[in-house]
Amino acid sequence: MKFEKYKLKNISGGNDKLLPVDESRFTIDYKNVLNPAQYDAVSATEGAYLIIAGAGTGKTRTLVYRVARLIESGYDPSSILLLTFTRKAAREMMNRASVLLDARCSKISGGTFHSFANITLRKYANHINLNPSFTILDQGDSEDVMNLLRSQSGLISKDKRFPNKSTLLRIYSLSINTGRTFEDVLLSEFPHFYGYMSEIGQIFNIYINYKQRNNLLDYDDLLLHLLKFLTDLSPAAKNFLKGIKFVMVDEYQDTNKLQGEVTQALTLLTKNIMVVGDDAQSIYSFRGANFKNIMDFPNLFEDVKIIKLEENYRSTPYILDFANKIHEAAVEKFNKNLFTYRSGGELPAIVAALNDNLQSKFIVDQVLELREQGVPLKEIAVLFRSSFFSFDLEIELNKANIPFVKFGGMKFVETAHIKDAIAFLRIALNPKDMVSWYRVLLLHEGIGPKSAQRIMDLITEGKVIPAQDPESNKIVKGYDKVYGLFDLLFRLSKKSLTPTDMAQMAIDYYMPLFHNKYDDFNKRKKDLEIFLNITENYHDLETLLADMAIEPPIDSVIDIGDEDKQDEFLTLSTIHSAKGLEWHSVFIIHAIDGFFPFSKAFDSLDNLEEERRLMYVAVTRAKQNLFISYPMNIYDREAGTTFSKPSRFLNNITSSQARGLLLEE
Repeated sequence: MKFEKYKLKNISGGNDKLLPVDESRFTIDYKNVLNPAQYDAVSATEGAYLIIAGAGTGKTRTLVYRVARLIESGYDPSSILLLTFTRKAAREMMNRASVLLDARCSKISGGTFHSFANITLRKYANHINLNPSFTILDQGDSEDVMNLLRSQSGLISKDKRFPNKSTLLRIYSLSINTGRTFEDVLLSEFPHFYGYMSEIGQIFNIYINYKQRNNLLDYDDLLLHLLKFLTDLSPAAKNFLKGIKFVMVDEYQDTNKLQGEVTQALTLLTKNIMVVGDDAQSIYSFRGANFKNIMDFPNLFEDVKIIKLEENYRSTPYILDFANKIHEAAVEKFNKNLFTYRSGGELPAIVAALNDNLQSKFIVDQVLELREQGVPLKEIAVLFRSSFFSFDLEIELNKANIPFVKFGGMKFVETAHIKDAIAFLRIALNPKDMVSWYRVLLLHEGIGPKSAQRIMDLITEGKVIPAQDPESNKIVKGYDKVYGLFDLLFRLSKKSLTPTDMAQMAIDYYMPLFHNKYDDFNKRKKDLEIFLNITENYHDLETLLADMAIEPPIDSVIDIGDEDKQDEFLTLSTIHSAKGLEWHSVFIIHAIDGFFPFSKAFDSLDNLEEERRLMYVAVTRAKQNLFISYPMNIYDREAGTTFSKPSRFLNNITSSQARGLLLEE
């Protein structure tokens, strides 16, 4: 028998094209379970797509349904790559897709940028001269290595302060992720260390060499090596890239320059890319996120199709009108208009309070009223630009016995520099408070644990009396390192002083110690001013310190052991920590120009625009009720009480978008 050669033809066009799909054979009725814009995004296949997903418009739902539809269309699940910012988000999407369709959805490639890089580099390490058994340094490990090299370098003078390990790593990492030189990062973020530019550069070189010698990769190295592997386009890289048919990136507005370059590199061969995000919610530049990534996306790929998700499923129409008005004034944006088919609700309220304390009391009253109306505490949130804005409110919540949890920043009593300042006042009130003594003594250069213990022993034995004039005490007089401290305590013992007078004296003494202890003292300094403002509400030191010492409510609730009640907490949160969340009722506090937006943003249009986006994020967290408040009078340690100016982001809000409330005593 004679055989003729016969060449098989792939009628589907190989892995590049599939025949048109008969939607009637799908398990899921995509057209009827999705709104038109969601359906357009879900049914998109080949090409480049930018999905502008407004707040509350079903972004996650859209991604999940797209994964399911691609698989129902016949694409290999392993050829679909979904990159997210948290492992939790990746798992949630894959689990939801599996429940929606079937177990095939769990076989897609999904994870964070870093986890994906780790898996890929382990497999292809030999192709980029990398030992596949490399060890990954987490942030703590990286800081410890940086600290070790910092100490061993011989570059540090004990006479002058040098950046600590966390500061060094932050400078290094920001430089890598933003594509800026470390000199530029140093000048913009930590200008007080600019004189150490040469030494810092040498330590960074030592750090890089140390990692290479010891087969160590930090988080940034994972992405750098992945980018190198992809862009070199070796035969191995080409084979790898051919296996990725579709790339999807969630929260694209939060990607940094390096992650944006990795995203581009992943599509060098197939060109099928869909990124999902919201330019109006790009608020993480301090972490290195690059707003330009999402804005420039249409210019980086050919024939980009932009699909806007604008139907909101979260908020009332009044809240959406308010949010749209804020976004409308943005200088650079994708135009969109959030809308809903919901009805009802009330106009958002802009609340002007006479002072900070009245603002806090108003919120307490409203929270209690909402609670009486049946709104659970867990459905209420107070949001703020910076964590120290809530300090006065925390005190009032404790007085009213309203339990709360705080996210982003620390609770007032947990902030290290505030604990330092309070410790001076605790000693003045109670000289036997040895915990506060130990904290205060260790702030002083040259006083270690042993020296501190000797001084505390003298106080306990009555050989040193803190409130006594140090000139009359021979032991203190000869101890130059703490003479100033005992002089302060002697002056604080005068009965005519108000709590504010005492706090001001303590902070004045503390300021040089504060500068010496914290590299980021200019960022922390505002907290001390806020603390002084709080002291204005008190007539005696004992009441002030008693309120400061109240234990967080969560402790007492856990002691009760009622698990159901553990959910009953009001949420206090920075806006950055609130992104992606939602509540029935939302309070946004301290909406004052110079505070929100921060005064430091005034000299840069980019920074000011990010502050606007931060307000937009805060507003769109509310489902039913929205209150934006500000104190009309604010306390400044130098100028005293001054008039405030409402946030400029409220300037264009009219009576059709908000109602005004005025609070006076």
